[in-house]
Amino acid sequence: MSSRNTRVTPIRKQYLDIKSQHPDAILLFRLGDFYETFDQDARTAARELDIVLTARKVTMGTSVPMAGIPYHALENYLTRLVARGHRVAICDQVGHDPVNGLMPRKVVRVVTPGTIVEPSMLPENQNNYLAAVVSEDGRAGLAYIDITTGHFHAAQFNGVDAREQVRHELARLAPAELLLSDNAGDLHTENIMHETRLPAWKFEPDANRQALYDQLQVSTLAGFGIEALPLAIATAGAILHYLRETQAAALQLISGLCSYDTTQFMQLDSTTRRNLELTETMRPGEVDATLLGVLDCTVTSMGGRLLRSWLHQPLLDVASINERLDGVSAAHCDGLLRAGLRRAMRPLCDLERLTNRVAGSTATPRDMGAIRATLNELPSLKELLTSEPLAAIAQEIDPVPEVLQLLRAALTDDPPVKTDKSGFIRPGWSSELDEVMSSSHDARE
Repeated sequence: MSSRNTRVTPIRKQYLDIKSQHPDAILLFRLGDFYETFDQDARTAARELDIVLTARKVTMGTSVPMAGIPYHALENYLTRLVARGHRVAICDQVGHDPVNGLMPRKVVRVVTPGTIVEPSMLPENQNNYLAAVVSEDGRAGLAYIDITTGHFHAAQFNGVDAREQVRHELARLAPAELLLSDNAGDLHTENIMHETRLPAWKFEPDANRQALYDQLQVSTLAGFGIEALPLAIATAGAILHYLRETQAAALQLISGLCSYDTTQFMQLDSTTRRNLELTETMRPGEVDATLLGVLDCTVTSMGGRLLRSWLHQPLLDVASINERLDGVSAAHCDGLLRAGLRRAMRPLCDLERLTNRVAGSTATPRDMGAIRATLNELPSLKELLTSEPLAAIAQEIDPVPEVLQLLRAALTDDPPVKTDKSGFIRPGWSSELDEVMSSSHDARE
């Protein structure tokens, strides 16, 4: 066969170049209104998603397997692939003008179990953690992050039971994905989680210290409590490396890091947690019969996640326990106050995840409307928190009136779900946009 007949098409070459950068992921390649998969990816996608396997001609005499999904149904299919343990690289068209007859394309994100941000793929009342672990010489480091809320924590454990403490923490966190060095042994945890192996150099403490300096814009980690904890630094830095490769937008959300000491909390191993039925019963599917199911009367997603966290980390410090009990008592003893607080909190949307979607440039017009509605309710909530000890909570609530004013002025009353529909900016807010919209309307007329 001549070289002319075997030469691949330009778009096939573009696909192969991008695929070579993500050999361990299923590449969803945007072509018009579809995300297409090719070669072995297509066989895998057809099997896992129960979609039709077809073929696409790539040279004069050669075709390759192909399977596609509609772009507007991405979340549904993405959920199924990630739930089955697959990494998925999403390749979109960038720009609007072809270059040498070919639309530019690049991978905009790599979706893994620990880096999901789509609301439909996440449980509302539960954190979705990405964790990293490293151990050596009787020490162990652990870091974890929920990129949908920006909560980033790290710790180091010392002594002969260091690995055991890590296993207890993993039982508590139940991370969706665990990062380990490619030369690390098996932790033998009972948690069902996806393990991802990274090159050992990504856990190197000195390099990761500098990565944390750059990310947090500091010259020392003393203010975060981990300056002298090299393995905590190693794992926190490994998470930064991983996010830079998979979900770079999430790095914009990381502005702080919390260290913690497990001696502040009661240590519970996985067997104890299971026997106590804190959040899972010994018989699966009976969530209401757990301690969380009995206690959880929260009316917001944020409150539900916080209560779950408290149940998994029982306090040991008497002063902290009494402070928490004082707050509970204040609401319990005043039925009118409690009813008012519940009414005021019920309309609140998930500000933690909404603001992080804004920072990560994935927020929709409907998300912005939810932020506006929530900020609008905060002043009335603050007015109820006047007596001690609840007044201290009121001091921490900032309704950010300047943001509320902007959203009221710029956003229509009923914004659409997606940005591909025009008309979510209020007429009169931007004269330039009004002129463009008017010109467009006149052109159709």
